[in-house]
Amino acid sequence: MQNDTSPHRFPVFDGHNDTLLKLEIDAIKGTERSFFDRSEKGHMDAVRAKESGFSGGLFAMFVPSNPDQDFSKAFNPNDPVNFQEVPQKQALDFTNRMLVRAEQIEAASGGEIVICKTAEENRATVDAGKMAISLHIEGAEAIDTDFHALEDLYNRGLRSLGLVWSRENAYGSGVPMAFPASPDTGPGLTAAGRALVQECNRLGILLDVSHLNEKGFWDLAGITDRPIVASHSNAHAICESSRNLTDKQLDAIRESGGLVGVNFHVAFLRPDGKHQKDTPLEVVADHVAYLVEHLGEDHVGLGSDFDGCLPPQDLSDVTGLPSLFNVLRERGFDEAALDKLAYRNWISMLEKSAA
Repeated sequence: MQNDTSPHRFPVFDGHNDTLLKLEIDAIKGTERSFFDRSEKGHMDAVRAKESGFSGGLFAMFVPSNPDQDFSKAFNPNDPVNFQEVPQKQALDFTNRMLVRAEQIEAASGGEIVICKTAEENRATVDAGKMAISLHIEGAEAIDTDFHALEDLYNRGLRSLGLVWSRENAYGSGVPMAFPASPDTGPGLTAAGRALVQECNRLGILLDVSHLNEKGFWDLAGITDRPIVASHSNAHAICESSRNLTDKQLDAIRESGGLVGVNFHVAFLRPDGKHQKDTPLEVVADHVAYLVEHLGEDHVGLGSDFDGCLPPQDLSDVTGLPSLFNVLRERGFDEAALDKLAYRNWISMLEKSAA
């Protein structure tokens, strides 16, 4: 098929971005920008999203140990400054600031951006040509072990949660961002972590295993009664980063009817694990093809990690999405499969997770 450089005809619903964090950090540093203005900063704004077909996704609320940490650059995985524990009250305050930012964006959008509380709202919003925000927590430091904060955040729109980032907290242990390395590092879920899984199942909050270590993964798999989802992870068989999923983990996700969103961070894509922007889009396609082979085309999506990663040069912001889909077309994915990868699989997974 000939290359078509025009935007693809279907919308993109993405499994993970850190845009709310990026906007908040910019504000803290005195360089605040409007989400509604086209910018050369960051990976996303409303203008570039509209141009590219980006129509929504899971917008993460992540509390960094080090607000000055630059996730687009390689850093020492053993540096405690970047991985130190964040107290619950501090984490909740920072999470609330990002949630308020999302609410302000929704209010200022004139109905063009919607915080969606149901899968049906996500589907209707995207189908109407608007942007759907589904709120996600990456690392549950903001949640107290009595789960009062969880209830409050759920009532305000939280619909997806990852128990850990790449650090230890009250609920479990995350994987270090190491290469080459196994995800089998550290202990499994704590008693509080097991209880949090059950509480999320009760509320219909999607549980995300990206960043969770392997023992925690298997603990969660043994407890949850919902599909297992990795919002932004890749294939360990291609790139031996501890952040990626082994074939056995992929088998478990397939058996649960779950989904994996492909992460665009070059160090989780490249077979050599290097932080190099000149990574070709064919390497992203390699991970997509591998995951589709193991999970089926109904159980793979995108989990870009925009605004929280170093993506390939040709995918340096959301406007690169059409180029990625052109590469996938060249790899043999037809329009029906691309439609699933771009949008429908995530919407279907949110429906199943909330049922």
